[in-house]
Amino acid sequence: MSEPLVSKPPGIDIARAAPVGLTQRILAPDLARGIMLLFIGIANSAIFLYDRPYGPRQHIVEEGLLDRVVGTFVVTAVDARAYPLFALLFGYGMVQMFRRNTARGTTERRTKSILRRRSTALIFFGLLHAVLFFPGDILGLYGVLGFGLLVLLNWGDRALLWLASIWVVFACLVQGAVYAWDGGGEGRSFFQSFESDSLNELLPMRFGEWLSTPFGLLPVLATSVIGVIAARHRILEEPRRHLALLRRLAYVLVPIGLLGGLPIGLLVGHFIVVDSAGLLFATSFLHSISGVAAAVGYLALIALLSLRLSSSAAGISGALVALGRRSMSFYLLSSIVFMVVLSPVTFALGAEFGSAAVFALAVVTWLASIALAKWLDVLGKSGPAETLLRRLSYGPK
Repeated sequence: MSEPLVSKPPGIDIARAAPVGLTQRILAPDLARGIMLLFIGIANSAIFLYDRPYGPRQHIVEEGLLDRVVGTFVVTAVDARAYPLFALLFGYGMVQMFRRNTARGTTERRTKSILRRRSTALIFFGLLHAVLFFPGDILGLYGVLGFGLLVLLNWGDRALLWLASIWVVFACLVQGAVYAWDGGGEGRSFFQSFESDSLNELLPMRFGEWLSTPFGLLPVLATSVIGVIAARHRILEEPRRHLALLRRLAYVLVPIGLLGGLPIGLLVGHFIVVDSAGLLFATSFLHSISGVAAAVGYLALIALLSLRLSSSAAGISGALVALGRRSMSFYLLSSIVFMVVLSPVTFALGAEFGSAAVFALAVVTWLASIALAKWLDVLGKSGPAETLLRRLSYGPK
């Protein structure tokens, strides 16, 4: 039996819930979010490249060896792995918030109301983010997922595992078929707004692309459900108690994820050529489903790493935790940076940069984000997006 989500301490009747403070957070989820932002930045920055022919997975066709190697690495280790990892943490966080509020004595009805308001706010954030900066936004989809997970929170572990298993196969089959059909060409098959230099055209295009983005991220439902199961058993709060499981997940699923992503990575880097639609479907399906495995393995690996760090970790680990606590703000900031540097309506370097250059831009943006997050942590300040999200979720103090 899984642990009940609602566990109200006897004798407590608190009418009002409150968000968790910065000093009350556990280490592993925030550490994972801090690292995850690098993965997301690397994946997102490559989408801004334009004005060249496109190959498999809408990746630009490149000539230079360094760009081809970097493109292969990104597709193998990051692409279709970053957002499933983010979804794992999203599902985990939903259960944490539910448990935390009900443990304080907040009624289940009020707790669900808070989470619904939070999901609605995420959809609103996602809309603004997509139209103004990045139509591949994930916040809106996670807002929709939030409503779905509220329905699933009372399901048993076995039912959730069946749902995740069936859905991930279905989702990856769909993705495999889409990418097998779209083998590339002179122009984009989707996200055409990244090539537009007209603001009048750009904004409505981005809105339409935002609405279609969930179809490219179908597997995240499965990983968010896995996150719910993991949170029920306090995998990240008590990693030492689950040491054997975490080691198996990390040491088995990370290699599976990398090996499963390598064929399409080599194809994107033009180290191999596949002319058969059937083989392209198989490699695309393998890439998508191994991405889910990689996401689970990456999170297990980060949980193991957290065992070596104290809850008041200093140095780079403490800075990564500070970044993870403000992940939404810096996710949005990275999109602003990429748009300003790469978009045709600004400096238009997306037409000049290759995979290596945007990889470097993503890393530099992430390192700057770490420094800024640490500075905010020293000041005891939350990220602006997190502050607004709490206000919209919990209401004014």
